[in-house]
Amino acid sequence: MIVTIEENDEGKRIDTYLKDMYDIPRTKIQTAIKNKQVKVNDKFIKPAYKLKENDLLDFTISDTEDTEIQPEDIALDIRYEDENMLVVNKPSGMLTHPTTIEKTNTLVNALLYKYKDNLSDINGKFRRGIVHRLDRNTSGLLMVAKNNKTHEYLANLIKNHEITKKYRAILKGKYPLDDDVIDLPIGRNTNQPQKMMVTSDGKRSITKLKVLKRFKDATYVELTLITGRTHQIRVHTSFKGYPVFNDTLYGAGMAKIKTEEQVLQSFYLKFTKPFKDDTIEIQIEPDEKIKKVLKYFELRN
Repeated sequence: MIVTIEENDEGKRIDTYLKDMYDIPRTKIQTAIKNKQVKVNDKFIKPAYKLKENDLLDFTISDTEDTEIQPEDIALDIRYEDENMLVVNKPSGMLTHPTTIEKTNTLVNALLYKYKDNLSDINGKFRRGIVHRLDRNTSGLLMVAKNNKTHEYLANLIKNHEITKKYRAILKGKYPLDDDVIDLPIGRNTNQPQKMMVTSDGKRSITKLKVLKRFKDATYVELTLITGRTHQIRVHTSFKGYPVFNDTLYGAGMAKIKTEEQVLQSFYLKFTKPFKDDTIEIQIEPDEKIKKVLKYFELRN
């Protein structure tokens, strides 16, 4: 199997990545590496090798062939579609793709049911069609590629910052500036690999923030991603002292609001249609989660 490493997986040890992504026992991975069944960029590596974005991982481990992702008849909220791609509105609570623990009820399961083999496979069968991800509890717009040529096209747009992505969020506390540019480097947290952090040796990360409304103890904001690091908005706002409400990973804890999910929505995408000069612009209304939390704070104001 050949897989291109995404930025989200940069910094992970290769044995940890294979264990978590493909549910392979670590001992079997280490044996496969020792037996030269695993290569990165056409070179043999050690189990402690740390992955980099765009690394080409080539491996043959028997367990990976036994793990099948089952198509599931799950409704998709499709907001744009052409012959090469689609944009889907992912609900909160849904994983973008399967993991070793959860292999059902993900967006990929739903995509496989509707599109079968008509999805890109650059990043392996666990991530069929997936060009970029949204966290489980982040709702909103997500691009899907129907073939590898389109996947590469969209991935290059993302890499070159040629896609405009905007989010809505409700932050804990009163953000002091009406407009802000958060320019802080982000890297993987060495003590908690599932988390990211602001760190001097991280990659440059830029988020534009615009205040839409302030409440007694919360702020409704619009955020534009200039870069697209893993958990970027959540890390940046938390570091500034105004974490996204209900974000248990980055410090806000659970608020007494009628939602158990972080109040963050990807609501706007603008990009060039694959292999054309047409500009595609998609915007969706605030979802029920955003509306509920806004109503909660408006009543308290």
